[in-house]
Amino acid sequence: MDIAESLNKFIAWTKIKIRLHIKEPPTKLYFYEREIWWASLGANIGYEQDGKNEVFERPVLVIKKFNKDLFWMVPLTRQGKENRYYFKLRQDNENSFIILSQIRTISSKRLIRKIRMVDEKEYLDIKKRIAEFLI
Repeated sequence: MDIAESLNKFIAWTKIKIRLHIKEPPTKLYFYEREIWWASLGANIGYEQDGKNEVFERPVLVIKKFNKDLFWMVPLTRQGKENRYYFKLRQDNENSFIILSQIRTISSKRLIRKIRMVDEKEYLDIKKRIAEFLI
């Protein structure tokens, strides 16, 4: 991607980010740990996982909910690797990979729509793997 394309991408994301920031949160937005949602992650720097499409969205797994406004999440990708920084997640006969090393806090204002809930055993395995990074 050349400099002009990169600049246009950041300008488009900045416009969306401003709209997300000023919008009133929905009064009936309920999200829970173990859920996978589409979320507007944005145009990020370097090797951070970007969102895709016109609203820079990407599936994310809710790891830890702190309150109705903030939570820890990890992004998902189809292009995973077989190493300790990725967790293979089976869904609908296709593989997705959770990028364990890219855990971060985001606002619930970034959530777009719920996709599904992760199996409880699988979720506990994911949390265990993330905890290994935090120690």
